[in-house]
Amino acid sequence: MNNFMEQRELPGDTEGFAALTIITDPSLKVRPPGKNWSRGFYRRHPQLRARRLRAIDWKRDGQQIEDKVRHWFAIIGRELADPAILPGNVYNMDETGVLLSVLNSLKLLVSKDDLRKYRGTTVKRTLVTAIECIAADGRFLHPLIIWPAATHRSSWTTHATPGWHFACSKTGYTNTDISLYWVKHLFDPQTRDRAGGRPRLLICDGFGTHESLEVMKFCFANRIMLCRLPSHASHKLQPCDVGVFSPLKTAYRGQVEQACRAGVGNVGKPHFTYLYDRARQEAFTPRNIRSAWSRSGLFPFDPSRILRDFQVSRPEEQITIPVDHNPTVSFNLDHTPTTSDHFTLLRREMEQGTGSLDSECKHRLETLNRAAEKVFAERALLLEENRILFEQNNEKSSR
Repeated sequence: MNNFMEQRELPGDTEGFAALTIITDPSLKVRPPGKNWSRGFYRRHPQLRARRLRAIDWKRDGQQIEDKVRHWFAIIGRELADPAILPGNVYNMDETGVLLSVLNSLKLLVSKDDLRKYRGTTVKRTLVTAIECIAADGRFLHPLIIWPAATHRSSWTTHATPGWHFACSKTGYTNTDISLYWVKHLFDPQTRDRAGGRPRLLICDGFGTHESLEVMKFCFANRIMLCRLPSHASHKLQPCDVGVFSPLKTAYRGQVEQACRAGVGNVGKPHFTYLYDRARQEAFTPRNIRSAWSRSGLFPFDPSRILRDFQVSRPEEQITIPVDHNPTVSFNLDHTPTTSDHFTLLRREMEQGTGSLDSECKHRLETLNRAAEKVFAERALLLEENRILFEQNNEKSSR
């Protein structure tokens, strides 16, 4: 007989999955899968492949945002097709948080007898926010650095950073006043002359401070078109997130590593501008910036770069998975089947008792068997989920 499973993600704990779908009745004398069962299962089914999936907020999952992404490209496509909108006047701004002193793991050559798994370092988790802006033609603007403090100190900016601006907030994050300051004193002065009276298109996420009434009034008066990205989709659609911020943070951690090796015991705010400036020079290259716009499907305009990542709606294929049922399993045919094995035995008895069946009856019986096995498998998974939730609920109640 065969078990049928929809073609979707199979959990990595395949031994547990097999135990749930096959051994759902404690009265059955069937041994659970061994520790090497999953490897054998994988070898027997070349149509399957193993893949490591990163955890992501369910709201950001592809199936949840596909309609938003399609709507976004329908709208932004019309704007970018306007002859008045030049690539040099299309910008994307976003904030990124940088931890002052956190190092990556490092591969080192040590003695064979050295069992250490860690290396000592000074960790400073103070978060500094930087507002960055990149253009579709490969340029980037000066940043606005937001210190997590009430007032600014001159000792934090001893490294020469011409054109940079600084602000302070108690949380270290942006707010309405800072966003308005950025648009008025950084974005507009650095892009106005280049635009030459043409409209400027500024893409940003839907963070509330970016769309305050004061910001929108200023943008409207100065021919700055604000385009808001759909919610929970910036990891796919925002050029800064797609292709710039990751190499920026990698470069910054590399600078912190070099500073620590040079004898800097505690990387703090006085070191930040020097280290961050060098990291920006390494990460904000025309190649990286143009690649970010391309990977987000905007320049050149190609929505398929993003849409092909989503699963195309189609009838779910079925994978036929043979399962060797233990012949020692017994079942009273007068009782209602409660497991997949019970139903399989009942089907065998029906086939043997009725003699030869015509092809139509066999097909209908096979369809019924597939449906039953699918239901039993889903029931087993739901029972396991219910058991886990029940244990968690009891643990909370006992606290």
